[in-house]
Amino acid sequence: MNYDENIKRAEAIIAQLEQSEAISMDEYKRLASEATALLQQCKAELSSVAECK
Repeated sequence: MNYDENIKRAEAIIAQLEQSEAISMDEYKRLASEATALLQQCKAELSSVAECK
């Protein structure tokens, strides 16, 4: 996935976590881990762009 897709997916996960009171702890941890990984990829991509300037 590219940067924009990663951000959109991370935002969707965060919204889901904020709105869902019936989510299991296992699902919460899985989604939080996925969002964290996506945001780390975005950060790495932004860092590589900044280094190119």
